[in-house]
Amino acid sequence: MSDKILMKGNEAIAEAAIIAGCRHYFGYPITPQTEIAAYMAKKMPKIGGTFLQAESEIAAINMVYGVASAGKRVMTSSSSPGVSLKGEGLSYLAGSDLPSLIVNVQRGGPGLGGIQPSQSDYFQSTRGGGHGDYHMIVLAPASVQEMAELTVKGFELADTYRMTSMILADGTMGQMMEPVNLNLEVKPAPEKPWATTGTKMAREHNIVNSLSLVPEELEELNFKRYDRYKVIEENETMFEEYKVEDADIVLAAFGIAARVSKNAVDEARKMGIKAGLIRPITLWPFPKAPFKAAAEHAKAFISVELNMGQMIEDVILATESKRPVTLCNRAGGMIPDPKQVLNSIIEINGGAK
Repeated sequence: MSDKILMKGNEAIAEAAIIAGCRHYFGYPITPQTEIAAYMAKKMPKIGGTFLQAESEIAAINMVYGVASAGKRVMTSSSSPGVSLKGEGLSYLAGSDLPSLIVNVQRGGPGLGGIQPSQSDYFQSTRGGGHGDYHMIVLAPASVQEMAELTVKGFELADTYRMTSMILADGTMGQMMEPVNLNLEVKPAPEKPWATTGTKMAREHNIVNSLSLVPEELEELNFKRYDRYKVIEENETMFEEYKVEDADIVLAAFGIAARVSKNAVDEARKMGIKAGLIRPITLWPFPKAPFKAAAEHAKAFISVELNMGQMIEDVILATESKRPVTLCNRAGGMIPDPKQVLNSIIEINGGAK
């Protein structure tokens, strides 16, 4: 008997969050992530948890702020324009060094755009998501199994480093169904002596606040936060390499674009073109090392994206502009197919052998 069950990506995220110890969910419906809220509405009351459909995305993220302040595992989810509304709250969470998990199942934009899958929130998520100097840990799943596993990982990283983790998935990942194993290993949540849990006259008050009116003190807080980010960059970067060792043409892609690109790599190899793929799993911190190493032997790179070209900038930086980097893309909710990616490989290779 298989341990796997068939689930939508959105449902896998919700169940994995519960397995990880999340008992508080605040959200607002928006396609294509509404199944997360629906799943939580059904399951949370049965396990003694809290589900609340907030009056707005702004209210939801501030409810997350409140529960995170009390040291509990908490999450919210939304899709592109909804995440924009949460931007101020995301910055407040960062300014207060509070751990939480945010899920963005992306749709096409800008504006209300459409409900089809996109990856056009890459800049928004990897550059912070709101105002000020800060980062979120950004995890990019490429399967329903990873939707579940990275949800658990997101909670653990958030607690370890006292910051927000984000699952950044495109709409396809949220809506597709695949077998998933939910026997997930979960590390116990660490002690949180900073949490606002009541003193019981046993300690001094804990204060959670993002306001710092003394510029020297705020500068020090920012420097300390970025020292922590350096540790994350050194220890928590994740990526997958596929046939990169001898590749002349290296693709960069995440999410559904990576699955399409892997098929294109296989077809290129059949034609005698040495193609490979680097799939960033952490979009922040971006996996610079494998791209830098590949630039020593590859002739060119192709960034495959569901947007007008965003991750390509990080690929160019990671390869230190040693090799040309071109874009293969669709936008507005369209997905490149393997033939389009293969044609890009053939073109940059100067033809098939």
